[in-house]
Amino acid sequence: MRKELDRLIDEMLSSGINYDDARQIIERRFISRALTRTNGNLGRTADLLGIHRNTLSRKMAAYRLKRSA
Repeated sequence: MRKELDRLIDEMLSSGINYDDARQIIERRFISRALTRTNGNLGRTADLLGIHRNTLSRKMAAYRLKRSA
């Protein structure tokens, strides 16, 4: 998995994606996958991600994610 992550980072750097954009892309996808895994249950998603439910709700609003992601 580490090699895959290194490859992804190299591709992002080569494509000119800056750190803030990369963080947002990864965070949005991470949250979306966690929502899918928990069938949109915000409490379980927050636990899975290791963040507070309010933080999850705020990030979902910022990324315009729905519970049924």
